Amino acid sequence: MIFSSLTFLSLFLPLLVLIYFIIPSRYNKMRKYVLLCFSIFFYAAGEPFYIFLILCCIWLTWLLSKRIADSDRMCLIFAIIINLLPLIFFKYAGFIIDNIIVLTGMTVLHIPKIELPVGISFYTFQIIAYVIDLYKGKLVRQKNIAYFTLYIMFFPQLIAGPIVRYQEVDDAIENNRVTWEKIQSGIGRFIVGLSKKVLIANQVGYVATEIMSHPLQSVSTGLLWLAILSFMLQIYFDFSGYSDMAIGLGGIFGFTFPENFRKPYMSTSVTDFWRRWHITLGSFFRDYVYIPLGGNRVSSGRWIINVFIVWFLTGLWHGAAWNFAIWGGVLRGTISI
Repeated sequence: MIFSSLTFLSLFLPLLVLIYFIIPSRYNKMRKYVLLCFSIFFYAAGEPFYIFLILCCIWLTWLLSKRIADSDRMCLIFAIIINLLPLIFFKYAGFIIDNIIVLTGMTVLHIPKIELPVGISFYTFQIIAYVIDLYKGKLVRQKNIAYFTLYIMFFPQLIAGPIVRYQEVDDAIENNRVTWEKIQSGIGRFIVGLSKKVLIANQVGYVATEIMSHPLQSVSTGLLWLAILSFMLQIYFDFSGYSDMAIGLGGIFGFTFPENFRKPYMSTSVTDFWRRWHITLGSFFRDYVYIPLGGNRVSSGRWIINVFIVWFLTGLWHGAAWNFAIWGGVLRGTISI
């Protein structure tokens, strides 16, 4: 289910809004359980099997969280591993096996056809951020497993971000103060995002798809540039439109999500561009990979290695293929240096 679908706009969202706001604000806890139930249904509607995977990851993480809050390093490592393993298996198993076959010639291996669970990269990163911050004492452990599940599974940001840290929504999860100003702002932001997706991204996407469907040699240079421009606009307005819709929906229910795009096509440099594009992903890799590796507080040689590791992982996050790894590790890493 996507936000621009008729099912979401005409059934899911109106029904949720009706039930949520018909409950008096003094029954705040009941409202949050309504959000949780609808979020679970939202995910299960698109992933009826993988709903058990995400719930299992949430449950195991919550069980380990008490020990992690007590500075148990082994539980922290275990929590990170059990959440990374599904991501590695579903997203990168085929890529790994393909490379093993190329390097060893082992024909007994085969590349499994595995359907990637929707949103697994986003909720995995949110869980990892939570347990690391919990271990470092940056937040107070959420003792209510339903509230913790809501943090991970709240439907607006579950499928495609932004990557939300617990500290950014802990007050909303506990108190959830909904104001008319937040509702108005949220509705406006959602409409902007929906317009980006439907009126711009989808339309320029048709242009790019139509041009690229023809053999390359039969397409003129002008049409190729039009396809490139259309695809560039499609990527931005599709992703930023989704982020706008997610932020808007969060605001309607009293949640404030971080910005994910700040007009990246108005950047003055390539470095500035990446500071404005998919901001929550960049901040995640900065805080949980780059800084733990030493950041720029190391020797020049080690700093260069740190930069390439971060950009290499960022590239692989976008896709399980060497072109993404090279684009991230070599091109983006070189530009950053």
